[in-house]
Amino acid sequence: MTVSLPRTAVFVGAAALALSACGAAPDDASTTTDGRSADTATSAEAFGGMDALVKAAKKEGTLQAIALPRDWANYGALIDGFQKKYGIKVEVENPDGASQDEINAVTSRKGQDRAPDVLDLGSSFALSAAQQGLLAPYKVAGFADIPEGQKDAKGRWFNDYGGYISIGCDAKRVKPCPTTFADLLKPRYKGQVALNGNPTKSGSAFGGVWAASLASGGSFDDIQPGLDFFAKLKKNGNYTPVESTPATVEKGETPISIDWDYLNAGYAEEFKKKGLDWKVAVPSDGKFSQYYSQAINKDAPHPAAARLWQEYLYSAEGQNLWLKGYARPALMTAMEKAGTLDKTAAAKLPEVSGTPTFPTEAQQSKAKTVLGQGWGKAVAG
Repeated sequence: MTVSLPRTAVFVGAAALALSACGAAPDDASTTTDGRSADTATSAEAFGGMDALVKAAKKEGTLQAIALPRDWANYGALIDGFQKKYGIKVEVENPDGASQDEINAVTSRKGQDRAPDVLDLGSSFALSAAQQGLLAPYKVAGFADIPEGQKDAKGRWFNDYGGYISIGCDAKRVKPCPTTFADLLKPRYKGQVALNGNPTKSGSAFGGVWAASLASGGSFDDIQPGLDFFAKLKKNGNYTPVESTPATVEKGETPISIDWDYLNAGYAEEFKKKGLDWKVAVPSDGKFSQYYSQAINKDAPHPAAARLWQEYLYSAEGQNLWLKGYARPALMTAMEKAGTLDKTAAAKLPEVSGTPTFPTEAQQSKAKTVLGQGWGKAVAG
């Protein structure tokens, strides 16, 4: 999926399972006895209810996913939980792939049984996929509880989990650790500041540039100051083009990483076991929050399993598993009111003050265009 490595900020260890080994689902596996087809079902109710959806998904037997690293926002636990609960095998191709890689797989494999069933996309990439007509409209049972502005009215995409852009720092190699974007420009951080991916392909890196823009006088309407920030960071020698991953951090290649707070917080816990002191700060001068979005491939080879996967992700069980991965689930407010939120996991989230605001669809589309035209020039040389 964030973005060419949107999921580069993961502990690479989960082996990718080749989709080419998967056969197509039987023609009748996704159809009920009364003729309802999963590939056109816009809700579980429209398919005849959850029992009917579960039955059809089990007949299909497989869910084909892409760009879901096990250590990204606790996806490993989500994958295992779904497989255990329904007995449906989840096969993940290219776990370290980017959001753009996901879209490319959908378009290049249209009509093939190797196409991905479901997508986890950076918000701006979900908008692009919807505009291209690649996504199936579907509304999970909890759709009404997803906040306005965090979902497509037709259900072609809906936000799932999110967080804030943060600055991760190896406190043993870097003294003192930076806590703001202004700090990152200081000479002492020469060659140490990295992004998790390329912002033209990666949702996390895209967010990093937008946060830098907000810290530099920009706005949701103007991401250009973020490009200017990284151009300055490149010119003074502080920016490194090495895309940050846990492996590059451990090697000392990227001791400062601009990434989502849930990823950096997860690394802090994991790195501690390896003797590495990873500090995490949400910069006060560039407070940018964003969610990733779920979507179903309009031509999913396993349409019932794809829809059941979404129902699982937006169940209390699924949402709390994201929370345990330090990510803020989309239904967090609704679950707090319902008393189903894991309060222990919620208490471990990185502290952030204020109420988050989010760019509109038009602002995201504009920013993506500006980035596409200017990123290469900003960090060239």
